[in-house]
Amino acid sequence: MKRLWRFVKFLLAVGLGFAVALAVVAYWGDEDSLVLGDRVGVVTVRGFIADARQTVSALRDLGKDDGVKAVVLRVETPGGVIAPSQEIHDAVAELAGKKPVVVSMGAVAASGGYYLSAPATKIVANPGTATGSIGVILQFQEVSLLFDKVGLRTRTVKSGPLKDAGSPFRAMTDEDRAVFQSLIDDLFEQFVAAVAEGRGLDRERVLAVADGRVVSGRQALDLGLVDRLGGFWDAVALAGELGGIPGEPELEYKRPRRKGALRWLLGDDAAALDPLGEAAAPPLRYALPGW
Repeated sequence: MKRLWRFVKFLLAVGLGFAVALAVVAYWGDEDSLVLGDRVGVVTVRGFIADARQTVSALRDLGKDDGVKAVVLRVETPGGVIAPSQEIHDAVAELAGKKPVVVSMGAVAASGGYYLSAPATKIVANPGTATGSIGVILQFQEVSLLFDKVGLRTRTVKSGPLKDAGSPFRAMTDEDRAVFQSLIDDLFEQFVAAVAEGRGLDRERVLAVADGRVVSGRQALDLGLVDRLGGFWDAVALAGELGGIPGEPELEYKRPRRKGALRWLLGDDAAALDPLGEAAAPPLRYALPGW
């Protein structure tokens, strides 16, 4: 019996040690890669933009690190919620005032993804990158006609006529539409101003392409929305050059910690959970229609 108990305790000790080791690997595996000397920092914005905190924190950390001479911001997003896009935009602008920031656009860097890229020192896009989509979108679903057919009604008690504006349970009024259009117009002006300032373009030149259209990277180059064509490593080389780093620069990746057991288990496939954030996002956004 004692031998059995010793064996059980041995198994428990081994299991506990394995669990601790696994936890340490999981914790440190998501930390930033440790690189010494002059280097280029790398931050990625991927998926629907719903929260800016981790991206802003990474950019701020790189701004404080004297060994990081330049930063590459990899953008792989169709856009997202307005305020987080603006927060990242402001962090990019602040960092670009301290050291070169080169945006590397992936497959899609549109709407909110372009908004946050605008103040970078340089923007590099692939010829086939889908970018642009300068505009704001607000969409509502209306189910009142369906409810009328099935005999279902919703009763609303409100403090003012606009408190339930945008409700799917009633038709939009002219007053509702006027208020929402005023909101859209103001946010659109903010977008246009941000692009004009970040890219050093006249407002009229920005307005000429600010009708929500998506353009290719090659078209964006002709329009002055990006600075050159190329992939991620072209952006890295440019960042190294702007940062005064001779030869091929060392990279320091700033990776966000994966929060939650499910994201940790999924690892690099955790981006598959992004649609859940998109579904929960508010309807007012800088994003491609359909996202």
